[in-house]
Amino acid sequence: MSSADSKRAVIAAWDIFKTRDPARIAAVFTEDAEWFAPANNATAIALDRPSHIVGREQIARMFGSEIWKLFVANVSVDFRGFYADGDVVVVEERMRASLANGDAYDNDYCFVFELEDGLICRVREYMDTAKANLMVFGAGH
Repeated sequence: MSSADSKRAVIAAWDIFKTRDPARIAAVFTEDAEWFAPANNATAIALDRPSHIVGREQIARMFGSEIWKLFVANVSVDFRGFYADGDVVVVEERMRASLANGDAYDNDYCFVFELEDGLICRVREYMDTAKANLMVFGAGH
């Protein structure tokens, strides 16, 4: 795939993620796709889910339904950039939301997407984990 095609595929995937439809989300990943997030990140801890998700069905379940148990309202994503080099696309964004406990969430993210034949096969997610833990669990965590 060209860099431009890869970038378009990832932008389209983000539009599909917003639908919260697990079948549509699964369709943009390879069967054996993997999503890597930092170990012990606040979302994984709060939802009692692994930080390394394997398989498109599990990824689709996480982003189609599970994650919305934590980020319950006012979810917004402000994209700062999409950068592509061949089959690799880097996405910078800021996510804001209301948490299940009523507190506000506001964090910056960087994602590295790898594609195979136009489908996402691997995602590496980076965020400020200390900031996220403070927002999700408070100062006592």
